[in-house]
Amino acid sequence: MMTMPLMHAGALALALSAAAPPALGQPADPLVGLWSYQMRTEPVLHGPLTVTRDGAAWRATIAGRQAYGQAFGAELRFSFRGGLGQFRGRLAADRGALRGYWLQPAGKRSGGDPGGAGQAFASPVTLAAAGAGAWRGAVTPLANSFTLYLKVFRDTDGTLIAAFRNPEMNATGGRTQFVVSHDGANVRFASRAATDQRPVAISAKLAGDHLKVAWPGAAGTLDLVRLTPAEAAAFFPRPPESPPYAYRRPPTLADGWATARAAQVGLDEAALTRLVQAHIDSDPAGPRPQLLHSILVARHGKLVLEEYFFGADRMTPHETRSAAKTYGSVMLGAVMLHDRGIGPESRIYDIAQRLGPFAHPDPRKARITLAQLMTHTSGLACDDNDDASPGNEATMQSQTAQPNWWKYALDLPMAHDPGTRYAYCSANSNLTGAALTLHTGTWLPELFDRTVARPLDFGRYYWNLMPNGEGYAGGGAYLTSRDFLKIGQAFLDGGVWRGRRIVGADWVKDSTAPHVQINPATTGLSPEAFGNAYIESSDGYAWHLNSLKVGDRIFRDYEAGGNGGQQVIVVPDADLVVAFTGGNFGQGGIWLRWRQQFIGDQILPAIRQDSPR
Repeated sequence: MMTMPLMHAGALALALSAAAPPALGQPADPLVGLWSYQMRTEPVLHGPLTVTRDGAAWRATIAGRQAYGQAFGAELRFSFRGGLGQFRGRLAADRGALRGYWLQPAGKRSGGDPGGAGQAFASPVTLAAAGAGAWRGAVTPLANSFTLYLKVFRDTDGTLIAAFRNPEMNATGGRTQFVVSHDGANVRFASRAATDQRPVAISAKLAGDHLKVAWPGAAGTLDLVRLTPAEAAAFFPRPPESPPYAYRRPPTLADGWATARAAQVGLDEAALTRLVQAHIDSDPAGPRPQLLHSILVARHGKLVLEEYFFGADRMTPHETRSAAKTYGSVMLGAVMLHDRGIGPESRIYDIAQRLGPFAHPDPRKARITLAQLMTHTSGLACDDNDDASPGNEATMQSQTAQPNWWKYALDLPMAHDPGTRYAYCSANSNLTGAALTLHTGTWLPELFDRTVARPLDFGRYYWNLMPNGEGYAGGGAYLTSRDFLKIGQAFLDGGVWRGRRIVGADWVKDSTAPHVQINPATTGLSPEAFGNAYIESSDGYAWHLNSLKVGDRIFRDYEAGGNGGQQVIVVPDADLVVAFTGGNFGQGGIWLRWRQQFIGDQILPAIRQDSPR
């Protein structure tokens, strides 16, 4: 006789809620259940890339397309017709490998709504020798994907409720829950009555097991089909049929991480089990779902917890949004190890003068330092929290007149004296990348690879580019969660990863020290307006400084953070590093609480005893 595994109560409830029979006296409804629309397209050029040499002639072949190489000094470049992609690389001295980067063209952004545009990406590729005058390797660009889940269910009072969920960008149609009504084939999803929000409505047509939804922003309707809970596993934190969670030691891989059981580093494994299980049991169709994609914990230099949710996994790079801004500061510290000609006191005008002349001449521009760029106190008219600001990141990225976003930023007018006013602005961080590129003469993805990615044993990653092909330092890189965690561990260990120095110990101390206070006075905002954009805290050089409360004790932390829940948080006094990735994009009221909710309230109290490193 076949036996079925026992299902945890929370998972069972989620599974049953998708297709539960109507309550006594409640008529069945053809809409109740799970629906989904899924679109995934690979870029035209992907798969094996072969480069061959015949005398002085170089040729690259991928997906049946060919391109002929051009030499730029020691570098080879291949550009495929139609703007479908580029490869740039250098031949190793022993000719055993051709190491370089695949440049994926801009197009529909991976994770974007249908029709959404995005940036180009550079990712490292190594082509191994494959016979005389030939080298071969695999190109794996980011795919363009858009998924829309819909769960329709009855509320406790019998009301028909719908929740749209889009894991890539957290598009919900304007509300996290809708009231459903339908007359025959005509379906209407309407927002609940609220005095502080405008009404939102989405229409659809029901045709058997198909639901054609007029999705906001889509060129046409999206055809959703019915799914079982098993078929929609990524809609849930874990598939509904999963057994109860049992803590497990993370695997030891060839990526530099030492691993251990949590108990070996003084962490209560039962407490970590409760943390993970509670998230597994959470309702993704609830009014404020927590879309935590991964959580990783390292203590005493050992990775002790590594868990993934909503279909995420350890091998797939995750978008880190503005957390990647911190890598500009890390690269600066790495360059300063061997080059004292650049530092936080360096002035961006001196370094970038070759890009001039600049619009809106103002003597104050010449005083802007890298320190002020990294602390968002440049004084330039750029504010990502103000849609009317000319330097707003969305404004800068959507305009097409100036493909060089470094010059775009330096052409902005001044709004304040440098160093006097805080305004969060990605253009500031991107100018740090300009300084690094122009000072070192090194393409930013290559500098990142040399100073950070290779020393930290990174796997596959993607660095986003500006329209002119230069690296963008304003955020958005894709990294695996294990690699994302490493920079926090290296800084906790004084700038060293597994015996290899990444930055100086003095840079760790200086860049994570408070250099600017973020409050209504420094932002020039009213308390109400401030509360809508910021929390009172301080910043170092592209590190956010906060604190965690555990009983009567306060733990200082510093962190890299990005929209949606992309965070690496270092707690020095606990010898602890935690990384989150998430999908709560545009919901700072949810993911900004994870620091205290998960670390302050659960992980730090789980430290039962001290133990040697």
